[in-house]
Amino acid sequence: MDKREFARRRKRLMDMIDIGGIAIQPTAPERVRNRDVFYPHRADSDFFYLTGYPEPDAVAVMVPDRPQGEFLLFCRERDADAETWHGRRAGLNGACELYGANDAFPISDLDDILPGLLENKERIYYTMGRYLDFDQRLVGWVTRVTAKGRAGIHAPDQFVSLGHLLHESRLYKSPQEIKAMRRAAAITAEGHRRAMSVCRTGMYEYQIEAELLHTFMLRGARSPAYPSIVGGGANSCILHYIENQDQLKDGDLLLIDAGAEYDCYASDITRTFPINGNFTKDQAAVYEVVLEAQLAAIAEIQPGNTWNMPHEAAVEVITRGLIDLGILKGRASKLIREEAFRPYYMHKTGHWLGMDVHDVGDYKLVDEWRTFEPGMVTTVEPGLYLSSNIKGLAKRWWNIGIRIEDNVLVTKLGHEVLSANAPKQIDDIESLMHQERAA
Repeated sequence: MDKREFARRRKRLMDMIDIGGIAIQPTAPERVRNRDVFYPHRADSDFFYLTGYPEPDAVAVMVPDRPQGEFLLFCRERDADAETWHGRRAGLNGACELYGANDAFPISDLDDILPGLLENKERIYYTMGRYLDFDQRLVGWVTRVTAKGRAGIHAPDQFVSLGHLLHESRLYKSPQEIKAMRRAAAITAEGHRRAMSVCRTGMYEYQIEAELLHTFMLRGARSPAYPSIVGGGANSCILHYIENQDQLKDGDLLLIDAGAEYDCYASDITRTFPINGNFTKDQAAVYEVVLEAQLAAIAEIQPGNTWNMPHEAAVEVITRGLIDLGILKGRASKLIREEAFRPYYMHKTGHWLGMDVHDVGDYKLVDEWRTFEPGMVTTVEPGLYLSSNIKGLAKRWWNIGIRIEDNVLVTKLGHEVLSANAPKQIDDIESLMHQERAA
């Protein structure tokens, strides 16, 4: 992503915090996987949103109108020995030249320099509670500045949530962000098509996951946006099933909820298809209810409509569908009021999507559902989970778990389905799977 994009974001933030404020944003710490092995580092989303800087051990500081430079980056210095073992570093010069910092300091000097930057400031913009160790360090720095009161130096007396400001900005995607999210969705859709193509009775769920991850990495997405859900049969009724260890059985459905992360932007697509390539009559009947609900929900994503309208549309279709299937009995309006659908459909129809798969942004403003505006991106993901554990459910429906999820951008004139290349009509799914079997 163009570094001018990050500069615009910082400028927008500094205009909001104004003179007298200082914003502090650390990146995520490295995490131990086991013993001396670390998980691959992924920058804190707010930190990366402002800096584009991918390395660990870094803190961004923004001080509006500071004569010596407004954007400071504390980071690792160049170190030939360390880089021989663990890879290249940008260093202090790279922090300025590559990532647009006005000045850069060694991360080891943070405790010495940052308290001075807090002196005579009125407000600290920082998100408390995310990194507890850093919280304690910040409180210590403020305490040190407070102790200088007799010298005429005062410490900031206001803490303001930096996340509140950043997350409102992150909710509205820029053209560059939308480009990255289109790419993430395209890669993910290709992965889902690959999964449909190779799926065979007798394979294991983890083998299908391997095909997804192979496609993601082959197309430049080095990591999934979240652990992939690949659940066959009864596992399709477990919403966040990630064991991905069971063998796929003839006649069962396979639910895949998987998304690639591209340039730190997530995709989140779910498709459900028959392992043997053919929906049974009952599976198709349930599938069509979920698909109709999803299409009704997507139709509600328009500028001026509110966040909950897609969910309300999906709930109505699902409730009426459950009546038509004979699973629910009664008047639809009464069943909706009583939430009789909840044993079979227990989650909301979507969530914001962006740098995080469950992205930031308020869903309500002053107790009212938020209005859709251009640049927002949401998922649309109704489902039905007809588990054999549901009391009184007829055996013909057991273990039919179906979710259909797309990524939808709000546009000036309506919406754009970013993940449209992943097949979801029954005929399209079966045709793709039959073609591969015939090849």
